[in-house]
Amino acid sequence: MAAPFRSVFMTLGPGGLIRSGIAAPAGSVANVRACLRSEHGSAGGRGAVDESVDEYKYVERLVPPSRIPSPPKHEGSAPSGWTPPSETPPSLPYMIRRSRMHNVPVYSDIKHGNQKSTLVRKVEGDVWALNKDVKEFLQQLTGRETATQVNEVTGTVRIKGHFEKELKAWLVQRGF
Repeated sequence: MAAPFRSVFMTLGPGGLIRSGIAAPAGSVANVRACLRSEHGSAGGRGAVDESVDEYKYVERLVPPSRIPSPPKHEGSAPSGWTPPSETPPSLPYMIRRSRMHNVPVYSDIKHGNQKSTLVRKVEGDVWALNKDVKEFLQQLTGRETATQVNEVTGTVRIKGHFEKELKAWLVQRGF
C-alpha cells in the first residue's frame, strides 16, 4: 500500500501570495510536477516536507521584473533613435523627468477626431517658465503664437497642434 500523498499549491500574483490550499491526492504526474511543496506521510505519523527549488524557476520567469534596468552608457543616439539624457541636468527653473522606459515624456493627443494637441508631462519646478520657453520656441518655429494650457497639479503642459517630434528634439538638445 502506498503512503498518502498531499500537495500544497500556491497562486502568486504581482503583489505576492494570492491564495494557497491543499490539493486532493493526485493521480496524474502533471499535477505533481506543478506543486512547489509536497508532503509525504506514513499511515501512523507526520509527513516530511519536500520543497522543490528546481520547479520555482518556472514561476520566476512569469513574475515581471521589479524595475526596468538602466540603459547602457553611450554617446549620441542609439540605432532606435533613443538619446540618453545629459550627464548633468540643465540649470533651469524646471526639470522634466524621463518616463519609466527612459523616454522624453512628450506625447501627441487627438480629441473628438480632429483636435490635435501635444502634451509635455512629468514637469517639476516652475511649469510656467517651461510654458514661456515652449511658446518662444514654437513662435520661432511656426511664426505665430501657439495656444497652451498649464496644469500645475499634474505638472503637464498641453500645446494646441501636433509638435511631438519638434518638442522631443528641442528637449533633448536642452539636456533633458
